[in-house]
Amino acid sequence: METRVPDAAREGRGTRGRGGAPAPAAVEPAELDFGAGEGHHLQHISDREMPEDLALESNPSDHPRASTIFLSKSQTDVREKRKSNHLNHVSPGQLTKKYSSCSTIFLDDSTVSQPNLRTTIKCVTLAIYYHIKNRDANRSLDIFDERSHPLTREKVPEEYFKHDPEHKFIYRFVRTLFSAAQLTAECAIVTLVYLERLLTYAEIDICPTNWKRIVLGAILLASKVWDDQAVWNVDYCQILKDITVEDMNEMERHFLELLQFNINVPASVYAKYYFDLRSLADDNNLNFLFAPLSKERAQNLEAISRLCEDKYKDLCRAAMRRSFSADNFIGIQRSNAILS
Repeated sequence: METRVPDAAREGRGTRGRGGAPAPAAVEPAELDFGAGEGHHLQHISDREMPEDLALESNPSDHPRASTIFLSKSQTDVREKRKSNHLNHVSPGQLTKKYSSCSTIFLDDSTVSQPNLRTTIKCVTLAIYYHIKNRDANRSLDIFDERSHPLTREKVPEEYFKHDPEHKFIYRFVRTLFSAAQLTAECAIVTLVYLERLLTYAEIDICPTNWKRIVLGAILLASKVWDDQAVWNVDYCQILKDITVEDMNEMERHFLELLQFNINVPASVYAKYYFDLRSLADDNNLNFLFAPLSKERAQNLEAISRLCEDKYKDLCRAAMRRSFSADNFIGIQRSNAILS
């Protein structure tokens, strides 16, 4: 799964997944000049050098072997919950998760290539909740500050920004955007990848004052990169009635520059986030819906497996043919060289 680099935002449509690739600025996030014009000299993304403190191996959004930030932040609460249950002799209660047996096999309807939308959004918003709750500090940028760039015309009390949002509140906000824009579960996973990449590259924290705009920016970008028929910026203004398209464009531009235009999500990174989200669900008793494996579904799975196997064999045969042709070509070239 290789994502494509989008066009620059303009005229209310912002980034698109199908356009040409803008090049990244070879600067540190802290050195970005957002007020400059279009005369920046930009390197190609392949020529960009990562800063020493942002080595790929240490960035979960870039490297498949680096641990995701959200899972590590959630472990503190998970350990405390288990310790409290042990000290208070709290029984886990009746098991709600179903397990396979000799006579029955239970499967859920979520796979890495086709995740369940509702459960995936719940897991992603739970990851965001732990990011906010267990943040290191309150580092932020003005472009994401809801006090400077409100999402609603209604007066928001200052007390609102002093308390961490509950998980259900974050879930309702994200679910509303995904439902109105008809986004997919895969887009939710890519949203989380971009969010963690932003926090790492820009060295900021997600907190009560900025979480909505950071999440909105990540969703905006992920939907355009993932889907060629993505929602335009002006369409998001129909969902969030009080935000302007100019504000959306500006936030998107800042988000891209802070990511150093690195919007590629390798398949290995995507898969890591998917399975870590499932681990997060298990740790928080957020179980995926299991159902007995029926005869019809078993036949469908077998057909899909056979199809994938046939495709794999075709790829192998094509690779062997290319290799054989190349070897023949080299042999002919050598023979001609000897004869001449």
